[in-house]
Amino acid sequence: MLFTMISPAIADDGTVEPLFPVYSTETGAMVDETPHLWFVEFNGLPTADGGRLTTIQAEKQSFRVKAERAGLEFSERFAYDKLWNGIAIEISPAELPKLFRIPGVKAIYPVETYTLPEPVENPSPELVSALAMTGADIAQSELGFTGKGVKVAVMDTGVDFDHPDLGGCFGPGCRVFTGYDFVGDAFNADSTSPTYNPVPQPDPIPDDCNGHGTHVAGIIGANGAIKGVAPDVMFGAYRVFGCEGSTTADIMLMAMERALDDGMQVLNMSIGSAFQWPQYPTAQAADRLVKRGMVVVASIGNSGANGVYSAGAPGLGNQVIGVASFDNTEIFLRLFLISPDDTPIGFGVASSAPEPPTSGTFPMARTGTVASNADACSALPANSLDGKIALIRRGGCTFHVKSLNAMNAGAIGVVIYNNTAGRFSATVAGTPAITIPVVTISNTEGALIDSRLASGEVFLTWTAQQDSFPNPTGGLISSFSSYGLSPDLNVKPDIGAPGGLIYSTYPLEQGGYATLSGTSMASPHVAGAAALLLQARPNLPAGVVRTIFQNTADPAVWWGNPGLGFLDNVHRQGAGMLDIPQAILSTVRVEPSKLALGESETGPAVRTITVANEGNTTVTFSLSHQPALGTHGNTFTPSFNANFASVAFSTNEIKVAPKSKARVNVTITPPVAPLNGQYGGYIVLTSEDGKVNRVPYAGFIGDYQSIRVLEPTVYGFPWLSVLFEGSFYKLGDFDWWFSMEDDDIPYFLVHFDHQSRRFKMEVYQKMEKGPDRYWYNAYDDSYLPRNSSATGFFAMPFDGFTYAGSSVFEVPDGIYYVKISVLKALGDPNNPAHWETWTSPLFEIDRP
Repeated sequence: MLFTMISPAIADDGTVEPLFPVYSTETGAMVDETPHLWFVEFNGLPTADGGRLTTIQAEKQSFRVKAERAGLEFSERFAYDKLWNGIAIEISPAELPKLFRIPGVKAIYPVETYTLPEPVENPSPELVSALAMTGADIAQSELGFTGKGVKVAVMDTGVDFDHPDLGGCFGPGCRVFTGYDFVGDAFNADSTSPTYNPVPQPDPIPDDCNGHGTHVAGIIGANGAIKGVAPDVMFGAYRVFGCEGSTTADIMLMAMERALDDGMQVLNMSIGSAFQWPQYPTAQAADRLVKRGMVVVASIGNSGANGVYSAGAPGLGNQVIGVASFDNTEIFLRLFLISPDDTPIGFGVASSAPEPPTSGTFPMARTGTVASNADACSALPANSLDGKIALIRRGGCTFHVKSLNAMNAGAIGVVIYNNTAGRFSATVAGTPAITIPVVTISNTEGALIDSRLASGEVFLTWTAQQDSFPNPTGGLISSFSSYGLSPDLNVKPDIGAPGGLIYSTYPLEQGGYATLSGTSMASPHVAGAAALLLQARPNLPAGVVRTIFQNTADPAVWWGNPGLGFLDNVHRQGAGMLDIPQAILSTVRVEPSKLALGESETGPAVRTITVANEGNTTVTFSLSHQPALGTHGNTFTPSFNANFASVAFSTNEIKVAPKSKARVNVTITPPVAPLNGQYGGYIVLTSEDGKVNRVPYAGFIGDYQSIRVLEPTVYGFPWLSVLFEGSFYKLGDFDWWFSMEDDDIPYFLVHFDHQSRRFKMEVYQKMEKGPDRYWYNAYDDSYLPRNSSATGFFAMPFDGFTYAGSSVFEVPDGIYYVKISVLKALGDPNNPAHWETWTSPLFEIDRP
């Protein structure tokens, strides 16, 4: 290991650079992220926490009456009683201020949308290497566990229960024995889609016309041409997506309550709302499911390119197992050959492109070099690629733009190679349609072809052959996998599993099998593992499953430069790669299974860990420490550092008698470094026979409240703005005057660089004489998410009314300004330094 040695790769301040650039979704374009759907939470406890149903329902009815009196124009979508007390509603943005003024509301949250990844089809079944990464194959073949009798809920796009690998039928006596369709085929919550249709049409049959849910179910428990992690589980299928597009968090919450009613033992949710808090409704509901005895597993999200603090709910839930993704070690691919020596090149087919041929030899041409950052992002010379297959480097624009430019230049095919290590999935969907084959290859394969083209002609020969190719990033964290920590600095994600380039079942009408990538594919590995563990230990409490998995996981080295030997960020991989045999066989439990250290300003963190020996012999443990890399710098494009904490133990060795416990005090001193950011590592307990148990820890170096929330970014947010033609906002040097009729009201565009604990917008009237008059709140909200990009924003309208408690005021005509105040995450509301404020330009209200 290179944990303590000085390396030329480490700068004086501890910074280490990855071999390839960090992926980023930053485009520089303004993005309106204002939701139209909202969760409204009430004060009473849900029935899962002991609340009385009559009281809960009375609160909802009271809200409906008050909302009608207030003139709130809304459509109620769902009401919840069991796992969360509230409703989900749809309103126009202009109605938002009214919602905040209705008494009896505990909290308001945006109903987030979730979009599924595009599939990449592959004609040959192969899941073996992914199972070997977690030891699922050993758990089945050597330990004899298959998940038999365990009920696993799959909340997703439904399941193709006709698939022979998943049982071939639906209903009692079938492997997919229960379920429900909450949405119908035509449902699509993506407002930008031509097929946008946010109206659910439920029915009892949770079939799958998308594929994602069938893929997830196959990873959990396929048993046929391919075999999943737990091939004898029973499934409940809860469909929350239509055939295409997005779903919403309020539908997820309905499905969670149904899974509780159906007595499911494990719930997999390969779905989530990024940039959120653990207080988000789906995370709260998931925590309550665990308390009621269900193991809840959720993907942590595919927002790695959006930077740190990007983890999603419900994976952020305090009791939920939030899962990161590692890339598969091998991938079974179709291949083409390149001259002069017929070197085989494995490729994936881009979604929405025609299938490549299985024969024929054609010349290749490159449009850039291995140093190009925007290869083929601009129009290419006419006829420059006539009759040729274009080699194009990834990055700088969409795959559709690259392929279209090549096609317009006469190319008969496109080969896109990665601009970072490993393989990737792609889609060329768009208008006009791409009518030539487009395939994707790794960075090393692309560099090989580029070098040959630089010195002469290269010919590509299409084949019908297939082979297994080593994945250069196999066993490393996937580029898309989201970073934690949670906004309250809890350790997230919790654990990782294979999720990059996973082959599994797919609807029969769509080929039966496909390769997908995402934390969506990692989560079902853990859900299947939970089924194996519950079969092995039927009386294990649901909340203990995560502890055992974290104790026995195996941390991986840093994706950015594996050769340095540094462990990857705890806030990216959690406890590390799932190790199923070790989890099943372990007779040791270390609690807590993760240590959240908070801010380092308070000095060294002292924690007590308890080691329980559930075996029949005394075990002696030696204690040690493995540090992991930290991150610092920009939220959206983080940098990495090797500034490590130091750890001291109250004893370096402990003996734990059979069926007893021992405690050890751990003192973790944070790094001494000029870099504000996240750090972490692992407490390691090694027994005499070499078995290892670990406890990940993580914290924040420096002052957490030093992170700016109201960062102005390139557009200088916040703005006072006006909505033009109902579709876009405008900033200018205006004499701001508003009639307060229809859309002629002021909008305040606010960008959040980080999650905020509280947001207030207070209204002041500018008086000609004397002090300005305070008109109370236009908004007062808690637990706000951050924006997904440095140029995203939320639009907050002001309709001329304010409130204080249950009192509502219509402000008179006059000159006004608003003061926006944001309390930072974990901030002290009584400390002015933990608040950020912005005061708007003056504006006039002059009603007709």
